[in-house]
Amino acid sequence: MTDTAIDGDIKPATVASYLRRHPDFLVGYPELANELVLPSANGPAASLAVHQLRGLREKNGELETRLKELTAVAADNEKLMRRVHSLMLALLGASDVEDTVRHVVRRLTEDFQSERVRLVFFGDLAGLPDEPWLLREPHGASGLPEFASFLEHGDPVAGRLAPDKLHRLFGDTAPDVRSAALMRIGKDALLAIGSADPDRFHPGMGTLFLDMISTTVGSAIERARKAA
Repeated sequence: MTDTAIDGDIKPATVASYLRRHPDFLVGYPELANELVLPSANGPAASLAVHQLRGLREKNGELETRLKELTAVAADNEKLMRRVHSLMLALLGASDVEDTVRHVVRRLTEDFQSERVRLVFFGDLAGLPDEPWLLREPHGASGLPEFASFLEHGDPVAGRLAPDKLHRLFGDTAPDVRSAALMRIGKDALLAIGSADPDRFHPGMGTLFLDMISTTVGSAIERARKAA
């Protein structure tokens, strides 16, 4: 495009189309960056250079916010990892099955600030304590039809549970449980954590730590039973 052509009768759409196809146009004409004027909805018109600087500042602000969010997530993950490690150490020191399950509930309640913990056993029921947080199902997994799908795939689940599941786990306090996490423990138990906070457990959260807890508890119970 020559200077003569530019001085001719060119439609704005033609200029816009050309600039879209040549985004590096101002590299050859840097002085135009300070002469072009852009409208602003929040104040007086600004040059292209000022407009670009403003855009860069906004992007930097967004990146700083994102960095802070990632830093906070990393700090939370480090805390969770330390708590899982403490749980592992506590279970290594357990002497039998009863001692093991008591350590599990105590650590989840105190270290993880879990409001309601339930261990449901549907396999070997020997050596288990009589506690409100421990539920027995003598008929095995078939006696828990509400959890058939969960027990089949075995992956941790987080979110809001159906009323029948909540009632089976938490009884009369079920209406107070707004979100929960489920973990299968080996072949003969499941672990449930309930919270009054609807956002404590949700489907979008990662389940890595839930999986680590379920694996740790399952291994500890199996080891305690073999040592009995």
